[in-house]
Amino acid sequence: MSLDLRFAVSCSSNMNRSMEAHAMLQKKGFKVRSFGTGDKVKLPGPGPDKPNCYEFGTSYDFIYKDLLNKDKALYTQNGLLHMLDRNRRIKDGPERFQDCTDKFDIILTCEEKVYDQVLEFLECHIPEENNPVHIINIDIQDNHEEATIGAFMICELALLLSSSDDLDNDIDELLHEFENKCQRNILHCVQFY
Repeated sequence: MSLDLRFAVSCSSNMNRSMEAHAMLQKKGFKVRSFGTGDKVKLPGPGPDKPNCYEFGTSYDFIYKDLLNKDKALYTQNGLLHMLDRNRRIKDGPERFQDCTDKFDIILTCEEKVYDQVLEFLECHIPEENNPVHIINIDIQDNHEEATIGAFMICELALLLSSSDDLDNDIDELLHEFENKCQRNILHCVQFY
């Protein structure tokens, strides 16, 4: 098995799904970074029309303290403080995929909208080199329970892909096998950058 593959995991805000998967992949020894693709980091607020919005790059520690000061009971009860506490142990703050210059072998997205945003970003840039990157989407609902289930699926997929000696040749078969096992639709394409 090769742990040399470079993985990126992306959701919209780099808060829940991508960070849960980042934590699990990191524990298994994978080279992994996580990202969001949205314009802002959005977290639930006191009402559906009152989200908490932050700029990418704002530290998880700052967001944690900000929510703690706004309404400790609400943000403890809905799990946001726990999630932010986990996040700040992994890295400094949410990062935006479109601002990253690192190259990856596999980019895993957690919803179709994020998959489309990653593809759109990569298609708008003329490749400096001709490095292939596999973009794979697994739809994961944005709640704590689904993020945990999704992280296990992403980890299982990463292990499966890492077991290949010729990923470019084997990936379609591996993804088909994985799709049948996990009973979720998988989107996949290859870009060059």
